[in-house]
Amino acid sequence: MADENVDREIVVELRKRGYQVTYVAEMDQGILDDTLLDLANKEKAILITADKDFGEIVFRQQRVTEGVVLVRLSGLPQEVKARLVVLSIEKHLAEITGAFTVITRNHIRIRKIKPAL
Repeated sequence: MADENVDREIVVELRKRGYQVTYVAEMDQGILDDTLLDLANKEKAILITADKDFGEIVFRQQRVTEGVVLVRLSGLPQEVKARLVVLSIEKHLAEITGAFTVITRNHIRIRKIKPAL
């Protein structure tokens, strides 16, 4: 699932590669972060976003999630962002499931999410 703040080119490239992607910009724009995370969990989908608030939601509020990928690639052309995100997801798909992942220009950080007790 892709948040509305994710570049359309990322969604297009993921779909070209065979991934089923629900894109918030094509449905219910302005959806609240909590509602979006609930929707992604209901669909058992990894959430791709550019919104840093999801770190707060996942770690401080200890929200359970299938996984969150935070895209931190500002200033790069959309095609480059799309390529970096798709390659990162393809290379690390097993690892990003159940994790909070941050993709930057120079590296990818994957932090497993501990379930709330």
